[in-house]
Parts: sequence; C-alpha cells; structure tokens
Amino acid sequence: MDIQFYGANCVRINTKEATVVIDDNLKALGKKPVTKKDNIALFTNPNLISDDVIKNARTFIDMPGEYELSQVSILGIPAQAHTDESGEKAVIYRLAIGDIRVAVLGHIYPDLSEEKLEELGTIDILIIPVGGNGYTLDPIGATKLAKKIDPKIIIPTHYDIKGVNYEVPQQPLDEALKVLSMEPTDTTDKFKLKPNAALPESKQLIVLEPQS
Repeated sequence: MDIQFYGANCVRINTKEATVVIDDNLKALGKKPVTKKDNIALFTNPNLISDDVIKNARTFIDMPGEYELSQVSILGIPAQAHTDESGEKAVIYRLAIGDIRVAVLGHIYPDLSEEKLEELGTIDILIIPVGGNGYTLDPIGATKLAKKIDPKIIIPTHYDIKGVNYEVPQQPLDEALKVLSMEPTDTTDKFKLKPNAALPESKQLIVLEPQS
C-alpha cells in the first residue's frame, strides 16, 4: 500500500488490487483531477463532490455504509460537518486494507462521540486536515481528535499549498505543526507500507509532499 497527497483533502491510496481516491475536488481549486477510470472515488462531504470525478470513476461513494471492493473494506460513518451544526452531513471513512486500518476524517466538527469512536475502532493511519480558519479542522481540533483516536501514524492534509486556490485561506503547515507539538518523522512524496509490515511502536507524523 502507498499513499500520495495532492492538496486540499485529496489523497490517493494504492494497493495491488485497487486505487482509492478521497475528496478529489481539485478542479474547483485550480488543479487537475487525479481520479482515473478504474479508481474508487470517496467523498467526505457533499460540497466536495465533482461531477467530472463521478463520471470518470469506476465506483463512487459519498454515503455512510459498509462496502467491499477489490479487497478493500470501506466503512462510512456519519459525522457532523465542521460548518454545519444542524445535522450529520459529513462522512468519516475507515479503510481496512489487509491488516492496516486507515481513517480519513475530512471536514468534521472537532468532537466525536464515544459511540462514533467505538464504531471507528482501532486505527493505524490517520489522515486529518489541519488548515482551519473556520473551514475545516484547525491544529487544536486535529490534536484533540488524534489523541482520542490514537493512531500509530498521522498524515496532515488541507493546509496552505502553492497552486491550490482555497475558498478560505488555510494555515501553513509549519504553523499547524507548532500546535500539534510533533516533529515530522519523515517528509516524502509517497508513504509506503508493505503488507504485514510492523507498525512503529511510537506515534509518527508523516508529511507528504503534494503531487503536481
């Protein structure tokens, strides 16, 4: 399995059997979409859905539920959107790929109930936005949720990046990391994890360089 980051909340997770792309709304932000015809497309929020991606993707998911596709088990959990306190209009995804469990939080309110945390279960890799400014989780909210979820690996997304035209300005990564109080363990263009590989004993922060 490998994970790449494209800006905003868009990541691509590749396995031998499938490619899963999360939150590919890059066209609206001034970049080219990255979803291909054989990819599985997930969206954490209805505001992020791209018609181009829906037409192009092999499978499109934007709702809570359980899905089994190409040896990837996907659980969508309803959650409160960050900008809407009236209901659960966001989706958290847990992907089980072999023995590895990946959680993608998206733009959610920075408070998950014990029931939601229990449903999410044990997480190895947490992909979490940190840019804040009222649009998504800020570093304080991200830190709060990371402590509750307690993953082995944290990958930050949705921060200020050259070439991404955010609707709301986002914090630079270096400012967000000061609040997270974690030094990056590694900065790489692609995070790779071999099947059955041992996870680190202590928590690690992995910074993914945005792909063009």
